[in-house]
Amino acid sequence: MKAAVYKGNQTILIEEIDIPKPGPKQVLIKVNFSAICGTDVHAYMYDALPIGTVMGHEYCGSIVEIGKDVTKLKVKDRVVGGGGTPPPGKGAGFAILPRFNFRTDGFKGKPLRAYAEYVVMEEWEPMKIPDSVSDQHAALCEPLAVAVRAIRLSKLSIGNKIGIIGAGPIGLFVTQVSKISGALEIIVSEPAKIRRKTAKLLGATKTLDPNESNIIEEMVSICDGLGPDIVYDCACIGETFNDSLNLAKRNGQVMLVGVPWNNMFFKPIDWQAREINIQSTFGAHPEDWKIAMKLIETKKVDLDILLPKKSYIQLEEIPKVFENLKNPTDELQMIVKL
Repeated sequence: MKAAVYKGNQTILIEEIDIPKPGPKQVLIKVNFSAICGTDVHAYMYDALPIGTVMGHEYCGSIVEIGKDVTKLKVKDRVVGGGGTPPPGKGAGFAILPRFNFRTDGFKGKPLRAYAEYVVMEEWEPMKIPDSVSDQHAALCEPLAVAVRAIRLSKLSIGNKIGIIGAGPIGLFVTQVSKISGALEIIVSEPAKIRRKTAKLLGATKTLDPNESNIIEEMVSICDGLGPDIVYDCACIGETFNDSLNLAKRNGQVMLVGVPWNNMFFKPIDWQAREINIQSTFGAHPEDWKIAMKLIETKKVDLDILLPKKSYIQLEEIPKVFENLKNPTDELQMIVKL
């Protein structure tokens, strides 16, 4: 099968490798769509991957083979690459390991994931796709689940005024889920014009260009001179974390949603006295996946707007696309069609 294999030193090559064989309690999935995630791009940029790794964790496909002891899934079932309920003691490392470190633990064991034509999963890992949900939409269940988790872990309640820093795919999902959850004011800061326009279409009440506006002054003013109840930092680059802390109202909350690989600047003397609450979030748990899939199934979120024609690429284009994504971009979502 074809796979995008990491070779070290920011190099990905498309290679022919063996199709994996499922064990007794495993299933073999033919990948149909696999979305590109920023955490994969960062791991590539910082050369944090073991040589031989095949990335890709936002995907959907169809089961083409099952192990002899598989009872809950069958050939031709459509599934997404996560969301299943783990048995006791099993699950994603970030969810169960007491000292999990994504930088050092996230890609251990040269994982074979879904920038490839086939992938093997344990029977309990995938989640079935409802008949009314398309493969393209199902492939975005994981990033939507990340936004669901961020909202659920935050203190968001009906009527809150919130700020969102960064309108990449996760920021745009946070925009939608916060609106569904009752946010009254949703102010999005994003330098890319197309992303600001999309955020507005998806529910942002105000969008700001941080290159042209003093976002702290403007957001605080919109929020009655007090600041947002909650700020979701979905960018985590440069001074965005410090800006988020400066933005939050007294006793407000800052959610660390993006996954920063570099040290971040912040100056506590400016905001410490307001006793800001800081909450990190990472990935998504099974319940978040299930909520995300239900939001997709009931059309509570708009996914088509994130998937214009130019979003789709072929597996062979991954090396070039990853090289391009090392620099700031205005893409909404990129997805590999296999």
